[in-house]
Amino acid sequence: MSTPVLYGPIGRAVRKIAPYLETDALGVYVAALSMWSAAIGGTVKVSSRGHARPVLVWSALVAGTGRGKGTALRAALHVLDKPLGRFVATHTTSGITSGASMVHHLWEQQEATAETEHGRDVRTLVVEEEWTEVLKRVKRDPSFTTKLRAAWDGATLRNTTKEEAQEVRDPAMVLHSHITPSDWAKYVGESEAAGGSYNRILPFLLGSVPMLDDDRMTLPTVDGFELSDAYAWATARPRVITLSEDARPLWRIVRRYARILGETLPEAQVVFIERTAEQTLRVAACLAASECSESITDDILFAAFTLVRRSVQDAVRITKGATMPKAKRQSLSLADKVRARIETHGGRATSSQILPYVGATAAEVKALPGIVVTVDRSGKTGRPATVFTLRSDRADYVGPQPATPERHVNRATVVHLDAYRPALVQAPKPAPEPKCLEPLADNPFRALL
Repeated sequence: MSTPVLYGPIGRAVRKIAPYLETDALGVYVAALSMWSAAIGGTVKVSSRGHARPVLVWSALVAGTGRGKGTALRAALHVLDKPLGRFVATHTTSGITSGASMVHHLWEQQEATAETEHGRDVRTLVVEEEWTEVLKRVKRDPSFTTKLRAAWDGATLRNTTKEEAQEVRDPAMVLHSHITPSDWAKYVGESEAAGGSYNRILPFLLGSVPMLDDDRMTLPTVDGFELSDAYAWATARPRVITLSEDARPLWRIVRRYARILGETLPEAQVVFIERTAEQTLRVAACLAASECSESITDDILFAAFTLVRRSVQDAVRITKGATMPKAKRQSLSLADKVRARIETHGGRATSSQILPYVGATAAEVKALPGIVVTVDRSGKTGRPATVFTLRSDRADYVGPQPATPERHVNRATVVHLDAYRPALVQAPKPAPEPKCLEPLADNPFRALL
């Protein structure tokens, strides 16, 4: 169940275009689902235990820069732009950085549509591709998180600081945002989440971005007939979606799953996933509406549960990264540096292979415990070389030995460009190894020679 089920007409459309995208298909599905919930949120509600509430699905794509968040949003627009008519173009906004501006925007839209043929329309899709900038500013407004919770709940919003009283009943606002994991940890505060402000947003960590061979490919055309028909059905009149009898056993499991999580996870993580059951019900209602159904079947509820369960897992992963202290990098001692240099050279290294890289004198290295110093006079010319080796505590240790033929075969080799050129009739004799220079084995540019 760790892999979400891409269900219904939206899921089929996403699977069709996924091979042509350099982004995680899950991000496209999530963005499209949020758009869809905003489009039908004015007329469709979901009911459980006799209480009807909105089907608004708020989401956040959490990934590093260049990991396909914007690509996922544009692909979701490719899927839903035609089926939803002019909804996305006329009902999308961004940059809401205070509770007052949120209410004012919805109130203006309410006033502008009050005298139209279809009546008042307070549907709004808030897309924040740079959500970090918004979060930096909303911390100055204590009313923002309060109104954020009320908007998700579908409760009445009011502005009391305006000269003219502004009131919006049954708001249908959906928030879809993009943020990096580090910024989530920094700006989505635990105190705000404890108040319920951010457990209304489903976070999703996007996977690795595939690299396509041809960047000139365009997305295939998506047949939006099913979604167009479903959109007309959902907005024709108010509808209330309920659980079918065959879905109730699974619904009890979903509620039990949410309760067990709340009792077993740390408080810092629980505050982000307290609305797991409610989120599952909302996603299921949106999927049912995409199939022109007022009933949530067992299959629909299962597909919704796989998606929300993935968000729960991602929320826990993000929170672990946010609360886990960064490990301090410990600096190596002189003895560790010298040992590493000697081991790099097969257990035997000259002073020119060690001293420039450890920042110490020969006397300081000779004074280290466990280091054996010898003088190599095998060279025909020049000064004798000082050789450093490691002392072993084993009684049978006989010092560094020449490499065996098997070690030569297994040793990693560097492929030269000459290997791809025609072989010479007679290979030239190798040049003598220069004295007091770093051997080519340690030269990172050797593969380019």
